[in-house]
Amino acid sequence: MKSLLGRLRYRRLASTFTILATLSAAILVGSIIAHGVHGQEEKQTSKIDTSDATPLKIPAPRDLSTDFTRIAKEVGPAVVNISTVTLPSSERHRGRGFTNSPFWQQQPPDNGNGDDNQDQGGPDDFQNFFNRFFGGMPGNGGQDEAGQERESLGSGFIVDPRGYIITNDHVIDKADKIWVRLSTDPDEGFMQGRPAVVVGTDKATDIAVLKIQTDHPLPTVKMGNSDGAQVGDWVIAIGSPFTLSQTVTAGIVSAKNRTIDPGTAGQYQHFIQTDAAINPGNSGGPLLNMAGEVIGMNTAIYTESGTYAGIGFAMPANTIINVYNDLIGPDHKVVRGSIGITFQPNLPPAVAHVYGFKNGVLVSSVQPGFAADKAGLKAGDIITTVDGQPVKDGDDLVNIISARKPGTTIQLGFIRNGKQMNATVTVGDRNKMLEALNSGQGGENNPNQNGGSENAQTKLGISVSDLPQGAPAGLHGVLIQSVKPGSFADEIGLAEGVVIVSINRHPIHDVNDFRTIVAGLKSGDDVAFEIVDPQAPNAGSFYRGGTLP
Repeated sequence: MKSLLGRLRYRRLASTFTILATLSAAILVGSIIAHGVHGQEEKQTSKIDTSDATPLKIPAPRDLSTDFTRIAKEVGPAVVNISTVTLPSSERHRGRGFTNSPFWQQQPPDNGNGDDNQDQGGPDDFQNFFNRFFGGMPGNGGQDEAGQERESLGSGFIVDPRGYIITNDHVIDKADKIWVRLSTDPDEGFMQGRPAVVVGTDKATDIAVLKIQTDHPLPTVKMGNSDGAQVGDWVIAIGSPFTLSQTVTAGIVSAKNRTIDPGTAGQYQHFIQTDAAINPGNSGGPLLNMAGEVIGMNTAIYTESGTYAGIGFAMPANTIINVYNDLIGPDHKVVRGSIGITFQPNLPPAVAHVYGFKNGVLVSSVQPGFAADKAGLKAGDIITTVDGQPVKDGDDLVNIISARKPGTTIQLGFIRNGKQMNATVTVGDRNKMLEALNSGQGGENNPNQNGGSENAQTKLGISVSDLPQGAPAGLHGVLIQSVKPGSFADEIGLAEGVVIVSINRHPIHDVNDFRTIVAGLKSGDDVAFEIVDPQAPNAGSFYRGGTLP
């Protein structure tokens, strides 16, 4: 037995040694072969004859010119870089008279502060996303709290070889020093650029005209007709985003006639929308069509981050040309016509139905002593035509009236209580009308509650009272004391503290009138409320309405 076990152990050991020996030999042979192959490759490479190989050459540049290239070369020299410095308030020069445009400032609505103006019912949440192009890198656009100079950057374009330049008003707003840098200016000696003076500004359209001194004719852009631009057309933007001068981007016209700021600030601002990349510093630069013509001036962007998000807005060239021609005139200002009314855009369908019109402008207020008042127009009239030309909406009316010079006469067609009427109106000066509106005073609100009506609380969700002692002269109606959350009144936008002066065109003088009218309302009726803010009675009437549930 022991002998058998010994033989088995011996055979296992012998097999193991045999296998190990075989593997070792294979590894050794493989290494020798590999070394031999590697050595052979090195030997063969070192002996390869490359005398027949042709060296590579850098080819001569090819001119792959496209319309984009051509336009950039032609227009680029006329696009300038604008830099400004605003001194601390203690060092600022007096007499400039510049104020921030309300279009760019997040301010509460200014009811009744414009001529032929759209009444503003409240701040627009989307306005928070429309960022002003202060220019420069982030952080350079705000006033330094430590009293340091504030620097900003923008763009502009030369329209007259004698040195006249168009840019945005907000680029040079409140600036104490303005420099313009041409594309041909050398780096040394022109680090800040050439000093510029302000010829004139128009805050309603955010347009400014500058002038620099020159001893030779400067290159200029070619102005185009923005009415010819179509949605889908290729466009090019040139400017100085983030201090990167002569930057060219391309896109298309995304939309036309965009009004991005409702009410007073936006009534003269109807933009071309584009997806050409524009960023802080592009403001004031040109937007060009494929003929190399300026069809707009880059003015604003829609963004949540402060940089390009695919939506930009340019002031149309036709507006720019008209404003420029006024600003280079003897008075260096834009004079617009006015008839002295305010109106409310986007009326609820129920209000339009009650007042009986589809197209036209419902007058909210008539400024005492001005054109419309002298011609006999009243709040509640519906303007339908000007010199026989139909009026679609408030924007249409503003465009027609503002283009007329003060002193000219027009024929207004309007509807009053369902009857078509006409009046001859002498157009006035918008600036004087604005001054008159701004001087208006509101009354005190010391409510003298008289209870209201249970019927009104049930049907409408409000309680009202007679007007208190000391209410503004000429104001009639009832004062809203409370509004029930979720009620009909709440849903259509009625609020505590406003005065209801009429319901469905029926005047209200006291609570009794109010109760009588409300008692006749039933489910399914369209109800239109004419309301007035007693704190600003000169702002005129507002209209709220809906279908009674």
